[in-house]
Amino acid sequence: MAIITLTTDFGHKDHFVGAIKGTIYRELPEATIVDISHGIRPFNIPECAYILKNSYKAFPEGTIHIVGVDSEPSPENRHVAMLVDGHYFISANNGVISLIISEIKPEKVVEIDIPNPVHGSFPVLDVFVQVACHLARGGSLDVIGKPAAVLKELVEFKPRILNEGKTIVGSVIYIDNFGNVITNIEKHLFEAYRNGRDFELSARNKILTEIYHTYSEIINFDLDKNQRKGPGDLLALFNSAGFIELAIYKSDSQTVGSAATLLGLEYRDTISINFI
Repeated sequence: MAIITLTTDFGHKDHFVGAIKGTIYRELPEATIVDISHGIRPFNIPECAYILKNSYKAFPEGTIHIVGVDSEPSPENRHVAMLVDGHYFISANNGVISLIISEIKPEKVVEIDIPNPVHGSFPVLDVFVQVACHLARGGSLDVIGKPAAVLKELVEFKPRILNEGKTIVGSVIYIDNFGNVITNIEKHLFEAYRNGRDFELSARNKILTEIYHTYSEIINFDLDKNQRKGPGDLLALFNSAGFIELAIYKSDSQTVGSAATLLGLEYRDTISINFI
């Protein structure tokens, strides 16, 4: 029986997550349910996509991922289920899937049309759970609905290339538990336009000219401790997901502050890279 994962913006205060799990267990007592996150900011599609994009591949093929963010159906936000990269995703067609699988072509996408659907305010429970249980039993996507033509794309959340390739303008898509700022600029895009040139990364009033691969690379261990960079210093790095991230080395967001608080950066704020 397949694993079913849950990624939502429901939080843990209300009954929603418990009701979803209870319904799955009622239908499939032997099910394995994994919470990826219920702390997505309400209706924050890029944050949801970032978290799920960087976690789903850790699961075995055949895993079923329920995506419960901005899931209420409408003529412009229909429900879809798909098989892509060996995994099943159940979501509203609100752009989140196109961000998760931006470089992978789905094997099959269907618009969900189950018999006798419940038209209520809790579609993750009323629709997505039914579809997930069907798939977990070995059911086919063909039974769930008809092929869907297009997955909605959110072009506004992609970096822009300006000045004849000399400038990349990105934005903040996620702030993690440490207050580190993750941008939507990926390493492969950065390298494709850099062509060996020097660069300046601008965030608010700060300019950085190096991007590291680990946090501790900021430290030159050949220097005395009082001469080298260390805790409290700002750095940029390609994080484990391949995105450019801004961090304060060994900062504590609850005391001295974090990259987000010290730079005054929030979701959707602009980060730019100029190649020299």
